[in-house]
Amino acid sequence: MYSADIKKLPRTFLPQDFTVTDWDTLQPYFQNLLDRNITDRASLEQWLIDQSELEAALNEDACWRQIKMTCDTENKSLEEAFTYFCMHIQPQVQPMADALNKKLIASPFLKELNQQEYQTYLRSIRKSIELFREENIPLQAELSVLQQQYGQITGAMMVTVDGKDYTLQQAAKFLENPDRKIREEVYHKIQLRRLQDKEKLSELYDKLIELRNREAKNAGFENYTDYRFKELGRFDYGKEDCFRFHDAVKQYVLPLVNQIYKNKQTKLGLSNLRQWDLDAEPQGQLPLRPFKTGDELLQKSIDCFTRLQPFFGDCLQKMKALNQLDLESRKGKAPGGYNCPLAETGAPFIFMNAAGQMQDVTTMVHEGGHAVHSFLAHPLPLNGFKEYPMEIAEVASMAMELFSMDYWDSFFDSADDLKRAKEHQLERVISIFPWIAIIDKFQHWVYQNAGHSPQQRTDAWNQILNEFKDDVIDYSGLDEYRSNAWQRQLHLYEVPFYYIEYGIAQLGAIGMWMQYKNNPQLALDNYCNALSLGGTKTLPELYKAAGIEFDLSPQKIKVLMEFVQAEMKKLMK
Repeated sequence: MYSADIKKLPRTFLPQDFTVTDWDTLQPYFQNLLDRNITDRASLEQWLIDQSELEAALNEDACWRQIKMTCDTENKSLEEAFTYFCMHIQPQVQPMADALNKKLIASPFLKELNQQEYQTYLRSIRKSIELFREENIPLQAELSVLQQQYGQITGAMMVTVDGKDYTLQQAAKFLENPDRKIREEVYHKIQLRRLQDKEKLSELYDKLIELRNREAKNAGFENYTDYRFKELGRFDYGKEDCFRFHDAVKQYVLPLVNQIYKNKQTKLGLSNLRQWDLDAEPQGQLPLRPFKTGDELLQKSIDCFTRLQPFFGDCLQKMKALNQLDLESRKGKAPGGYNCPLAETGAPFIFMNAAGQMQDVTTMVHEGGHAVHSFLAHPLPLNGFKEYPMEIAEVASMAMELFSMDYWDSFFDSADDLKRAKEHQLERVISIFPWIAIIDKFQHWVYQNAGHSPQQRTDAWNQILNEFKDDVIDYSGLDEYRSNAWQRQLHLYEVPFYYIEYGIAQLGAIGMWMQYKNNPQLALDNYCNALSLGGTKTLPELYKAAGIEFDLSPQKIKVLMEFVQAEMKKLMK
């Protein structure tokens, strides 16, 4: 039914060999759309198709500039190409895009379009018109460039262990070492290296906050929070829902996190559990090493996905053939991981920092879930139809983590290692919730308190961090590290307020997994069906298509946590 044999979109409006170089070469195509006479429904639909083609070409060009820069943050020419787009092309595009949006909404033939098909697209267009301000164009250009400095600063961070240099991602392997002294030594090295750039990262955040607050004021909002919620298209939930989520995490998730850490402490036979013990294994048990190289990680992932659903494996195979993956950690590479949809090509690009650990398998199947979503949404006729809400995008990735567990023997030869990997995954599913709540609550404080000082920000962070603190880990002597722990979260710098989505989507993913446990084929069918809708339905409608409810209530969270806890107990038998 679904095929990964994706083809680059054919061009009928732009020349086949057209590439984005500067505004002068782009401007005639925007002008054509702006000046064109729309005389009936058919001409309006053709106008939308041509606009979509132009958008896709432009978006893909911007994506490649960012991909290349994050793969090599030390290459100045790649940085300059990205900066040129942000400072000299995007600012010219924005007012033209606004004019095209207004032309569309003013068209007398708009009502003749299929309203059900276009409802969410037109809602998004109207939102963009409402938010657009000419005076924000230079601010947004500056923000686009500044946000990338985070990757440059953190991508250069290295530590030396036993005379050899490692990226922080590579050095994290030592935190799994059975020798507690080695773990502690490397933990401190990683944290001290982060602290070296503490002031630089704090100053960068100050600049970003100041520009974002100005952007919101220019658009007529009292604060950036309200502006950003609107910009992100959060039509189906608000700030109060986020606050209820925070409270539910304290009430129903923290007790489970305490139990996970108590079990870890008992397993390790320690009188006190420290931060450098969290990834360790008991004496005599080697850390999980599911692969050695990026190529091996990819091949094992293809095998795992193929056994789960052949189409999923075909998606990764197609990306491999197109060389659209960069998986291994190295010096000068930006931190983190992402799947970048490519609007014209169709097959996306996966970027990550693999270092041979279990968490890299989780990242790979997570980004693989995003990639499958990109493939499924690509056949939709308009570029705007493919712009799906992040809260369903993260269901795609997080549900894939849970679905694929049944086939993780692709990565592990022994039944015992497979069991440990599944335990690790389910522990992570639960233990990530407090961090999501912390980051989200922190962002609400940051933007509700305009003009705060770095010290006030640190004090607020510490207060929020302690609200969600477990009762097991001994944090004594680590105050300075903990006070700056927010600086390791790239979302704060690069995609503000994009983090609660992980919590919302994790709930959705657990719901999908419950469904999968009852009827695997139905769950996979619902998954593919929902993802193939792209952004053509509202968020609750997309969840319904997936066979789950969009429900953030504390009671729902309680039920889902109890299900995960029950599954963990089954594993431990």
